[in-house]
Parts: sequence; C-alpha cells; structure tokens
Amino acid sequence: MAPTKTVDPIELSSRLIDTGIADERIVRVDNALSEIDDNVAVIEAFSNMVAFGTDDGLVCFDASGPLNGTAVVDSLRGWSSDRINTLLYTHGHIDHVGGSGALAADAAERGQPAPLVVGHDNVIPRFERYNATNGYNLIINRRQFGATLRRRGVGITGDEPSFLPGDALWPTRTYSSNDSLSVGGLDFELHHDKGETDDHTWAWVPSHRAICPGDLVVWVFPNAGNPQKVQRYPLEWARALRRMDALEPELLVPAHGPPVRGRERIATVLLTLAESLETLVSQTLDLMNEGASLDEILQSVSLPAEWLERPWMRPVYDEPEFVIRNIWRLYGGWWDLDPAYLKPSPKAELSGELVRLGGGAEVFARRAQELVEAGDLKLACHLIELAVAADPASASLHGVRAEIYEARRAAERSLMSIGIFSAAAAESRDVIDRATTP
Repeated sequence: MAPTKTVDPIELSSRLIDTGIADERIVRVDNALSEIDDNVAVIEAFSNMVAFGTDDGLVCFDASGPLNGTAVVDSLRGWSSDRINTLLYTHGHIDHVGGSGALAADAAERGQPAPLVVGHDNVIPRFERYNATNGYNLIINRRQFGATLRRRGVGITGDEPSFLPGDALWPTRTYSSNDSLSVGGLDFELHHDKGETDDHTWAWVPSHRAICPGDLVVWVFPNAGNPQKVQRYPLEWARALRRMDALEPELLVPAHGPPVRGRERIATVLLTLAESLETLVSQTLDLMNEGASLDEILQSVSLPAEWLERPWMRPVYDEPEFVIRNIWRLYGGWWDLDPAYLKPSPKAELSGELVRLGGGAEVFARRAQELVEAGDLKLACHLIELAVAADPASASLHGVRAEIYEARRAAERSLMSIGIFSAAAAESRDVIDRATTP
C-alpha cells in the first residue's frame, strides 16, 4: 500500500510561511503522495515527482532518484493507473532522473508505450559528462551524502557501477529556450533559465495557475555555491524567480519540500529567494570592481541573519559563503589574487617548511588542539592540515585530525560542510586503522 501523509503538505507550507517558524521537518522523503488540486498530485521523495492527469495519460515532472524510483512509481500507481504519456525533466541531476528506469519498467509491465521524455538541450551533454566523470561523481556522492544515507540505513560504496544509472531514460525531445506541450487537453509552457544548473526547465500550467520550478525552489537556501560541483548561476536564478512571480501563480510545486498555495505566500517565497541571491551578487561584484581579493570579499559579504532563519531559506544544504565563491569563479576566474598561489609550491613542500620553522608537526598539532578548546575550529583545521601534510603517515597526527574534524562537523549546519568534514575525519580514522592493524 502506498504511504499517506499524516500532515497535509499544503497545510504544512502555509503554516511555515505564515509563522516564519520551522519547528518540524520540512523536506520529507517518505515517497507519500498527496493530491493537491484536481488531477494534480505530488509525491514527496528524495526529489519530488509532480503528476498531472490529462485525457491522454499522465504528465510527470521528474522521476526521483535511483534509490526510490520504484517506491515513487508504487505511490503514483496508488493514485492513477493511466499510462505515463510524458516525463519532463526539470534538469539532469541524478535525484531527478535516476528513477526513470522504474517508470520504463512499469510501462513495459503494463504493456504501455514508454513515455515521451522531454528536457532542455543541455540535459544530454550533462548525461555525457556524467559518464565521462563517473568515478569522480561517485566519490563526490560518497563524500557529500554518505554519512546522511548511512544514518538512514542506505549504503554508499565505491562499487556502484555507474553514477548515471544504465536504465535512466535519455530525453527524446529537447528544446533550447522556450517550448510548449499540449497533452490530453492540458497545456504546459516550458521555460529555460540557468540557476542551479545550465539545463534547467521550469513550467507554467495555465489552467491550474501552477508553477513547477524544479530545483529553483527547494525549501532551503539556494544551491548556488556547491563546492564540489560545476558552475552555478545565482543572478540568472534570481531573474527566473521574478519571471515566475510575474505570472501571479496560485500553486507552486517545487522539486523538494511541500507545495505552496496562495498568491501572497508564493510571492513571499519567490521574491525573498531572489533578493538574497541578488544581494550576494551585487555586494560581491561591487567589491570585485574595487579590486578586493576573494579572501577580503568572503570576510565582508553576508546576508542578514534573520533572512537565513526563514523556513524556506535556511542554509542547511548550501550556504551563502559558498555562493560568494561561485560568483567569484563565474565573473573572475579561479585565481584568488594571492600571487603566491598563482603557481604555488607543492603543498607537502610548503607544509614541511612551515612545520620545520614552527618546531615540528607535534607542535602544530598541540596548538591545533588548543585552538579547538578556544573555539577557533577554522584555524585549528589549517594547522592540523599543515602537520599531517608534513608527516602523512603519523597515526597520532591523524588521531588529532579526526577529532578536530569531528568537532568541526558537529558545529556545522549545512549538509555540504558536514559531508566534507565527516569525510576528512573518516580519512584519518582509516589511516589509523591501517597503521594499527597487524
């Protein structure tokens, strides 16, 4: 039996927006389906599926990820047995396309034709890039999501055969700027805007006055800075949000988190997200135009703390500091204006020289521990990295490093920071295990 919601998602989003208080889980991944309008349903999963019923079958936005594609299809089939006429990809991230094989398998089992798969032109180059960087992307996923998925009882190992699942459906129809579809009497207007990705589609469904924004709205601070992924586009993202608002939608159905009903609530979400991204871009560019270095900009640019407490803007996945770095990369390149780091010495040589000047690696490690006690985790991480780079086989140094990064992880809020610091601690624990295993 398909799971059902104990709290209606529209009621949840209305309460969160009206009160401004996030006092319960917002992004729910239980694969449960809710009907939110006549012939409109959302399945809240690792990424949501949004389904529209038409006179000629279903039109679905996204297929969720490979770990829960089958569960999403099961929930969908508890709502409708109609064939899936069209599958629209909001973009090519694996949590949106990786479950598409389950839709194809369902169609084959029912003797129905496979769905038409629609996406932006850049989805196909994305898939090709995923195949070219398969090992790298598996490493990123283990680092970014490993600890979180293990807590949920889901394993991530180095044995996954493919980052992009082999049964994932590739687009069979693509478009470049804008497109429209009419399926079974229901019209869909497709719009391309850069934002989290360069292949992003958001849709306007006029008869429902509904926006399907994909990951341009995700109920956390915009994923516009991810330190392990390719370029993001914060200003273009903000412009897309303002274009959505100009349509005066009454229903917003994002790819993560609950749908939103009501013109004023939707405007509040769209416009505050846009303003936050525009603020980061304008402040960063102003300082770049004055000749400031990346480090100076990182110490100067920020958003009001109260903005980041809004339930749809909390930095629990990405965070503004990372967005600033991506703005710098987009407009200024990779060099941070430190001339020593234009063509730097190898890290091991620099670390060895500094450690020798400072009295040895153990001195650096002890000082790093003192800094942890004083609450300066950032500086502690720098010192322990210098110590370990100078003596990478030392189990005692890796013990200190593991403890420091475990403390750093505990102090962080965003999943990206937590994942990277958790991975650093795990790396050092592995060194210790190898050194102590007979």
